Amino acid sequence: LGDQFPEGEHYFGLENFGNTCYCNSVLQALYYCIPFREQLLEYYANYRNPGDAEENLLTCLADLFAQISLSKKKTGVISPKRFVHRVRKQNELFRSNMHQDAHEFLNFLLNEIVDILEKEFSTVKDSPESTSPGGVANGEVYHLANEVRREPLVTWVHKNFQGSLTNETKCLMCETVTAKDETFLDLSIDIEQNSSLTSCLKSFFSTEILNAEDKFFCDNCCRFARSTEENEDKKGAANIGDPLKALQVH
Repeated sequence: LGDQFPEGEHYFGLENFGNTCYCNSVLQALYYCIPFREQLLEYYANYRNPGDAEENLLTCLADLFAQISLSKKKTGVISPKRFVHRVRKQNELFRSNMHQDAHEFLNFLLNEIVDILEKEFSTVKDSPESTSPGGVANGEVYHLANEVRREPLVTWVHKNFQGSLTNETKCLMCETVTAKDETFLDLSIDIEQNSSLTSCLKSFFSTEILNAEDKFFCDNCCRFARSTEENEDKKGAANIGDPLKALQVH
């Protein structure tokens, strides 16, 4: 890129440790998801005490991202050895030198980060210092409202990657519409040959006819009936536009 480097950006390759390309590709994608990276680095700078913090996947990931972002060089190669070691220690699925699925690894990593943040929030909430109306965890302020009503914890992982879909099925016999809401961290989308991600997304959200063996059972008609099915993007993930950073497709 030469002089075309964005100011302050770094481009580092990651060393491979025996078919860990699935891990490296996810790490690269997450690093260049700027909102996620910024919040992770904020966590690293403000809410981690290296002296007494227990090592986990979140601290290892934060350390790795900090090494890249704080490097004096703009390009280079860095070893994610500590992070890979922690992954293998924590999940036996990734201990072999076999190829693994990047989608499964991304889901595992994001879920682990959410679990860690939730546990940290719970620890802060239950500590004597958090008896005031507001408690601080992971850079977010949560008001406990006299301990009567507690909203579900929404971490910065959810804010970056979680969206909500409404699946609507309409019976073509009686025109009854059945709707179901569900949240997602990733979408499984069919990729057609020589097509763009945009066109694949349009296909995912297009109306589908359920016919023959795919007929929908209508509770109102009490029978399997010809129907239409459609997915509606109720609340898109903040970074759904980037297929590698916020959306897994296969």
